[in-house]
Amino acid sequence: MEVIILFSVFLILLTVGMPIAFALGLASLSYLLLEGISLTIVPQRMYAGIDTFVLLCIPGFVLAGNLMNVGNITEHIVRFANALLGHIRGGLGLANVAGSMIFGGISGTAVADSASIGSVMIPGMARSGYDKPFAAAVTAASSTVGPIIPPSVPMIIAGSLSGISVGRMFLAGAIPGLLMGLAMMVTVYILAVRRGYPKEKRVPFLQLLREAKTAFWALLMTVIILYGIIGGFFTPTEASIVACLYALVVGMYVYKGLSWKKLPAILSDTVLTSSALLLMVGLANLFGWILTSEQIPQMIAALILSISDNPLIVLLILNLILLFVGAFMETIAALIILFPALVGVATGVGVDPVHFAVIAVLNLMIGLTTPPVGVCLFVVAGIGKLPMLTVARAIVPFLLCNLAVLLLVTYVPAISLWLPNLLMGE
Repeated sequence: MEVIILFSVFLILLTVGMPIAFALGLASLSYLLLEGISLTIVPQRMYAGIDTFVLLCIPGFVLAGNLMNVGNITEHIVRFANALLGHIRGGLGLANVAGSMIFGGISGTAVADSASIGSVMIPGMARSGYDKPFAAAVTAASSTVGPIIPPSVPMIIAGSLSGISVGRMFLAGAIPGLLMGLAMMVTVYILAVRRGYPKEKRVPFLQLLREAKTAFWALLMTVIILYGIIGGFFTPTEASIVACLYALVVGMYVYKGLSWKKLPAILSDTVLTSSALLLMVGLANLFGWILTSEQIPQMIAALILSISDNPLIVLLILNLILLFVGAFMETIAALIILFPALVGVATGVGVDPVHFAVIAVLNLMIGLTTPPVGVCLFVVAGIGKLPMLTVARAIVPFLLCNLAVLLLVTYVPAISLWLPNLLMGE
């Protein structure tokens, strides 16, 4: 009975628009009061949820992303992508996707990507003759590549929950992320040709070289992060701090968009964002502890395996569960609540845990662009001043292409595992 009340309170609070962290906390509180469990368990479980060294990556990569935005690094990424692809039909849409792939490989968060790239590209594409809903849909869909291409905040969370190597997960996401980006580029091009979207004049070769030279410092950050982790020079947490220092130096002395006066506002924004994320992690851990004490994960596992123990069928069921949850729940909360149970089911039928981690994150990223609670949809709808439903309709072609990539990644494990096995051994 108490479990039913737990889920009922949680769903009601979500329905009335309560932030996900508070919905998790209040639902957990209702359960504890009904069960007569001491409320001292609340700070204990919250602290246990965030007392993980690898979670220090989160404020590090959030700060790196903020430094990039203010330091004009994002602008140079977009300019380079436009110079490279703008002359193709629908070139600004292609540049939008390419910019997200590059930016996402540094910030590791989809919402930061959709907000930063969207603020530049949505108005720019609208002025150039693109439908604004299309521009918003491209921005939201392409932002989901960010947490697949390393670094990735959701993969950091998954690693902290399961003990899976974050470095291996970062590498495992690289090829699926590139596939997602390429699939969305093909979708953009097909829609651009059908709808007669414009193309820019071809940029002279020397100007392209200048833009490439300018963007080089932004592109180098991803190389430094990955090479440092793979080479064993620093951990993912240390990599996030290196990324911050690099973004600070490049933004201040190369692109000169940063100044010492801007740092307090950047640090304040980083603290607010990181605190919100870590509060959610702590409260989701409390919620997850309640589910574990009620043996809900074991019940889910038994239910799935009672349907079939065929890995192909089990993976299909897991995908459907994650897609459904991702459409209603924020990524971090969904991972904390579901990932430990579902990774046990997956590994129980012979699926590699790193492979499943990529599948789980990919599913939940697709959820960020799926109504009714697709966070990235709300972000781009706000930037474009568009109704949510209009953006939701425009994003359907991109959802379909991302689902195709999801199926490919799910049933061809080598797409995820080839690179980490090659560089870090099996």
